[in-house]
Amino acid sequence: MFEGRFPELLIIFVVALIVLGPHKLPEVAALIGRWLGNARAMARQFRDQLEEEAQNLKRPAVNPTPPPPAPPPAAPSAPVEPGATPESTTQSASHERGS
Repeated sequence: MFEGRFPELLIIFVVALIVLGPHKLPEVAALIGRWLGNARAMARQFRDQLEEEAQNLKRPAVNPTPPPPAPPPAAPSAPVEPGATPESTTQSASHERGS
């Protein structure tokens, strides 16, 4: 595409000088320089992130979260009266708690 040989750069500079004028050309050149600097910085950050992710993929996977704690032991259940159904036991237990 654009190889940047000296005669081509000279022609581009002369055309830019004619189109933009001597007062505006330095401002435009500085703006283009800032854009190129920002683009290079973003490309460098992107490359660094890609390299970091590649390094992370090479490392063995380690589970960083500890296993969940064991559930607490079950509370002893209330004694069941002989001949009582599970529904009546649940209802009487909820009445005793004040629900």
